[in-house]
Order: sequence, then C-alpha cells, then structure tokens
Amino acid sequence: MHLHDFWFLLIAVLWIGYFFLEGFDFGIGVLTKALAGDRAERRVLINTIGPVWDANEVWLITAAGATFAAFPDWYATLFSGFYLPLLAVLVCLIVRGVAFEYRHKRTGERWQRNWEHAIFWCSLIPAFLWGVAFANIVRGVPIGPDKNYSGGPLDLLSPYALLGGLFTLVLFTFHGALFAALKTVGDIRHRARTFAGVSGLVAGALAVAFLAWTQAESGNGRSLPALVVAVAALAAALVLNRLGREGWAFALSGLTVVAAFAMVFLALFPDVMPSSTDARWSLTVTNAASSPYTLKIMTWVAGFMTPVVVAYQAWTYWVFRKRIGTQHIPAAH
Repeated sequence: MHLHDFWFLLIAVLWIGYFFLEGFDFGIGVLTKALAGDRAERRVLINTIGPVWDANEVWLITAAGATFAAFPDWYATLFSGFYLPLLAVLVCLIVRGVAFEYRHKRTGERWQRNWEHAIFWCSLIPAFLWGVAFANIVRGVPIGPDKNYSGGPLDLLSPYALLGGLFTLVLFTFHGALFAALKTVGDIRHRARTFAGVSGLVAGALAVAFLAWTQAESGNGRSLPALVVAVAALAAALVLNRLGREGWAFALSGLTVVAAFAMVFLALFPDVMPSSTDARWSLTVTNAASSPYTLKIMTWVAGFMTPVVVAYQAWTYWVFRKRIGTQHIPAAH
C-alpha cells in the first residue's frame, strides 16, 4: 500500500470515528427538545454526554488536521468551496460547547432556557450540514483545472445533498435515542426506546433512498457490501431495541453509521474530491497528496499518538459508564 493510500484510509477512519461518537451526542442535543419533558430530563440527557462530548470532538480536529497535512489540495478546495456550511458548523460547535458549560452557571429560567435552545439548534444544524457536505464530496462539485472550487453556495444544495443532510440528521437522532436508552433509568429510558423505534423507521427509509442513490451514481463493487451492512445493521438495531436489548441496539446503530460513511469513502476512492465539471480535474489520492517524506513523518507520529487517544477515550467511557435518572439531579438544576 502506498503512503497516500494509507493516509486516505486513516482519514476515512478518523471521520468515521468522529461521526460514530459525535453522532450520538448530536442526537442527544436534538433530543433535549424532542424527547425531554422538563428541565430535569433535559439535564439528564445533557449529563449522559457531559464527560465525553469534548473528547468526541478531538476526532474532528484530528481528521481536519490530517487532511491538511496529508492532502493539502483537498483541504484547500474543500474548506474554500464549502466555506459557508463549514463556518456554520464551526460556529455551532463553539456555541454548543459554551452552552454545555454556561447553562448550569445560573439558575434563572430564562438563562437556562436560552442555552438549551442553543444546544438543540447547534446540534441539529451540524448533524444536517455534515450530511450535505459529504453528499457533495462523494457526488462531485464544480472544480476547475486550477484545483479550485468554481461553483456557488447554492450548488451545494441539490436534492441529493439535501437528502444526505436529512439522512444524517435522522440517523444521528436515532443513534442518540439508543444511547439515551442505554444511559438512563426510569420513564425517560422507556420513552427513548419508543422514540428510537419511530426515528429508526424514518432513518431506514432515508438510508435506503440515500445510499441506493449514492450506489447508483457513484458506487462500485467495494461500496455495495457497505450499503448492505448499513441497512441490515439498522434493521437489526430496530429489532433489538424493540426487544429491550439496548446495548446491542446501540452497537448496531453505531455500525450503521460506520458502514454508511465507509460506503461514502469506498465510493469516493481513489478520488478525494471528484470534479463534476471534468473528470480530468478531479482531486485524487495521488495529485492532492503531500510529499512522500511528509507522509512518512506523519505515519510515525500517528502510530504513536493514535493508540494514546483511543486508550484515553476508552478509559473515559468506562469510568462514566453508569446509568443516570432524574433522581440524580439536584433540586436546583
């Protein structure tokens, strides 16, 4: 395997890991309005991700940094062409992080309500926009011979891209509902399972539509098995959720996220950003990559740091593995 192929694979793993982890805490953010019945239940949901949400975002920073270092032309074209949606994602992630930290600093109803609105919207918007972004990446966007994006903001809002955004939004909400069922006790746990059953059916319909469309337009023999795994895992997650097997249901919803985004990267390779203007102007793993020396140094650094990050995050999830409920929330919440 060439180093540029290896780094495409590693970047794919980083993005997939990010969506597996951040997916369910985006879902929890959406559920603070869609599921929680009162302020105590919203606090319960927020507390399920309180110890881990910021560590989940490390995967985004690492994925973006690795893209910049390993494929600078990809990074430059992606972040310039997708400037507005990625800026919206960045602003939402900043406001969302502040909301988690500031919400409990005062007990005033208006103060807490405003930060709760921020958590909801700044979870919903990125969950939608990431789907729009990756739908455009796999399908292709206008790129000229100078490797620059030549389209406008509205070119990113095709029906296919909007379907991709709806798919990731509903899938992440389903993933989050199963995480809530796994991490809570009492009435909210049972309502989370019910919500997961409904949202999972919608996610299944969107998965079939979006992934089949992706396979038809951009897919290949490598991406088809990932499509089958994604749809089968989602169906199995629905069955196991109905049977009350919350741990297995959550694991399979995670597998759905992993397989769906694996399909995107498998359909994309060896391109990293196809040109819809002329296939000769597409960015590929070869013409967008850094020098072999740069990739070699990065490989040594990644080989040392990646296990450290994974071990630390696994330890965090283990420490905060207990379920919580409204009885664990103090009266002044």
